[in-house]
Amino acid sequence: RPHPARMWNYWLGGKDNYQADREVGDQVIAAFPGVREVARASRACLGRMVSYLAAEEGIRQFLDIGTGLPTTGNTHEVAQQAAPDSKIVYVDNDPLVLVHARALLTSSPEGACGYVDCDVRDPGRILDEAGEILDLARPAALIMFGIMGNVVDDDEAAAIVRRLAGALAPGSFLALNDGTGQLDRKGREEAIRIAVEQGSTPYVARTPAQIAGFFDGLELIEPGVVSTSLWRPQEDSPHEVDATCGLARKS
Repeated sequence: RPHPARMWNYWLGGKDNYQADREVGDQVIAAFPGVREVARASRACLGRMVSYLAAEEGIRQFLDIGTGLPTTGNTHEVAQQAAPDSKIVYVDNDPLVLVHARALLTSSPEGACGYVDCDVRDPGRILDEAGEILDLARPAALIMFGIMGNVVDDDEAAAIVRRLAGALAPGSFLALNDGTGQLDRKGREEAIRIAVEQGSTPYVARTPAQIAGFFDGLELIEPGVVSTSLWRPQEDSPHEVDATCGLARKS
């Protein structure tokens, strides 16, 4: 059967996928051609944000929720390239991701890399288990890329982000990215229908304004809440993709 994490890996150009994943992945591409750009822009943006946090903000602790299958440019690789003593905890509730993570997510000797098998809807447990590796009394970066769309209830999603961000020390950061349907709503909705019909989890594509609401009470870093491809791009004149992101500091 096709698997959401393996389909995402396929769209990223990875090799950890099977024929069933590629077949359904191609059906999704046919309905929503921008999905590959979303996947690749999201991965590239993750790298830019983590690099900025480690190199320019001095962050040495990262809590990455909804990590997905390990591929190139993982959070710990980017952070430890800038600061080898960085500590990273990944969180996912997918057994397939867990197997890959244990095999592939290896830390530098100076730092640490851990994995929590937990659903984002259990923020208390996430914080407790992450606290075994991270010192949450000190600044940390909360990474939530492509995960909150899986929490379809708006109030529940907002409460989860508030709970997690609220537990972090002043000087911490929230980096959040999620899919929208602003450029191709019909295509996005059809892609979600196809994926759910094939066994994927439900997903809601929120508006940029709704995604901006996750940062309420935090200080946004320039350029604010923007299309994922437009957050401090490293290429000239990038075009928008159907995903929105932001990075914000907790005072």
